[in-house]
Amino acid sequence: MQLVFVQFMTGLASAASLFLVASGLSIIFGVTRIVNFAHGAFYMLGAYVAYTLTEQLSGAIGFWFALLAAAVIVAALGCLLEMVLLRRIYHAPELFQLLATFGVTLMVEDLVLLIWGPEDLVGPRAPGMSGAVVMFGKYIPTYDLFLIALGPIVLVALWLLFHRTRWGVLVRAATHDRGMVAALGINQKWLFTGVFALGVFLAAIGGALQIPRDAVNHSMDLSIIVEAFVVVVIGGLGSTTGAFLAAILVSELNAFGILVFPKISLVLVFLVMAVVLVVRPWGFFGKPQPPQATAVGNTVRPWRPLNRTELTIAGGVVLVIALLPFVLGNYALTIGSEILIFTLFAASLHLLMTVGGLASFGHAAYFGLGAYGAAFAATAFGMPMVVAILAGPVLAAFGAAIVGWFAVSLSGVYFAMLTLAFAQIVWSIAFQWVDVTGGDNGILGIWPDAFASSPSGFFWMTLAFAVPALALLQMVIFSPFGFALRATRDSELRSESIGIDRKRTQWVAFVVAGAVAGLGGALFAFLKGSVFPDFMSISVSIDGLVMVLLGGIETVLGPIVGAIVFKALSIWLISQTDYSKLVLGLAIIAMVVAFPKGIVGTLADWRAKFDARRARKLAGGVATAAVAATVLGGVVGTATGTLTDAAATDTSHRNVAHRNASHQEIDR
Repeated sequence: MQLVFVQFMTGLASAASLFLVASGLSIIFGVTRIVNFAHGAFYMLGAYVAYTLTEQLSGAIGFWFALLAAAVIVAALGCLLEMVLLRRIYHAPELFQLLATFGVTLMVEDLVLLIWGPEDLVGPRAPGMSGAVVMFGKYIPTYDLFLIALGPIVLVALWLLFHRTRWGVLVRAATHDRGMVAALGINQKWLFTGVFALGVFLAAIGGALQIPRDAVNHSMDLSIIVEAFVVVVIGGLGSTTGAFLAAILVSELNAFGILVFPKISLVLVFLVMAVVLVVRPWGFFGKPQPPQATAVGNTVRPWRPLNRTELTIAGGVVLVIALLPFVLGNYALTIGSEILIFTLFAASLHLLMTVGGLASFGHAAYFGLGAYGAAFAATAFGMPMVVAILAGPVLAAFGAAIVGWFAVSLSGVYFAMLTLAFAQIVWSIAFQWVDVTGGDNGILGIWPDAFASSPSGFFWMTLAFAVPALALLQMVIFSPFGFALRATRDSELRSESIGIDRKRTQWVAFVVAGAVAGLGGALFAFLKGSVFPDFMSISVSIDGLVMVLLGGIETVLGPIVGAIVFKALSIWLISQTDYSKLVLGLAIIAMVVAFPKGIVGTLADWRAKFDARRARKLAGGVATAAVAATVLGGVVGTATGTLTDAAATDTSHRNVAHRNASHQEIDR
């Protein structure tokens, strides 16, 4: 019981920092609708800046001032980010804001390494709180007790801020209906800036408060951001009370998981989140969202399949790609095969995100299942390579069918987080089922057959699998099923009113997308010659999201272009600089600002504007000619009418003279 008590108190202390981070994330998302992936980076910056300031300032006053000053400095950086970057892309789709904040995260990771170095940094103890208090025969650190008391204090302060101040009322109003707040004349720009600053301050102070407890390191951002998202989803979006209770739940699960459930401790939190979302899809204190309907006259351009000329061009491009082994070296061909594989992965995710309106945060699970399926078929059953590759999509489709059955009941960020939860569960199974998967040692010796053993042979084989799979996805998009899937995306109510089963349609799309991702994973297993649990990690899922968003979610060719640009740029930067994340993050942010709808989407917009401008010029020329013809016709008509009137007048005068002469003759 003493051990249980100690673990319980440790969990409560950890919940304080987690609550600070999660409440800030929830507030930002509730008002601005930004899925702020950089929130973990601000948490990490708060810890590093606080460490630097505490090294310079001494004493109790200096220590606590350093923590507050670090949070204020980071909050100011957050304001700068919101005004310089995020304001420029508020009009862009919400997921592009996720892409921009992902670029910021990459930059911060390398900036931290550049400024503070790769070593873990141990901060000072809090003055006056370096001791411990004996409770039930066990020593509880005084600083942990301080954190336990701080959590409820912050919760009460936030409640008073949002319920007893005018600014807080506006924030709550914007959370529920931003359009109405704008209609009332509220300056949304400064409201968004204030909310973003508050959220970043909470994240930064949460990081700063951790330096007396844990070493400051450059992996803090990713470790906290996933748990923060879990807390926000379990508690309910926009609810600070829900975030507080969910933070306690998650922290206690982390504290007791290793003792009570050691085999599932890695994913215990995700299991609980999956159960909560299945039972109560909007979290503890969240509210169900009404079905969203796209207004008539949607700004998304209608899609169309490639015409004959475009198909000819596409065939020519494929032919040129097929000829690359004759001009490229082995290393370049290996990179080319990897790009083709991730093109499949991005295109499969694109089917869900763009056509189905379902943003999956765990799509790498099916990529990894495809890799393991091919590995099992090749090593355990001795199947030929081609048959083993085909076994990969089968296992991936099976996994997608199970996950999709539950996931399609949700939408929006709840759908995304449920897919993330299941992906982490699958990753945990691969990591801990050592007898079957090899654990973190992986499965080795997955070599291609003789005809594909050379880089050129493998490149041709990958191309032979990728082209038909991509063509199949295009056929699905423009089939009656694809139109039904888009109908469920645009308006759930309208689609169901005409007899479309939304859940079944989206579930089938989920399975198809998982199968195509599994094909990419199977090819990747033979390309690398091995399979590891990292194939289905969160970072791979994020890479897929970046590829789709970078290419453009409202386009047909977007995922292909996005995968080529992202993978080629990533691989090239790694070989050129030690700070590849910094440069890649800058490149992503520049692309988001320059191409707010993705590369292909923005180019399509430019082309549409150019065509519209040319059409207006042509219409203006035709109108000018018509006006000129009308004027000329009027002038000619007027002249003709004048001559006719003159001739008629002359004739009339002659007739009058003739009648007068006749009358005079009669009189005589």
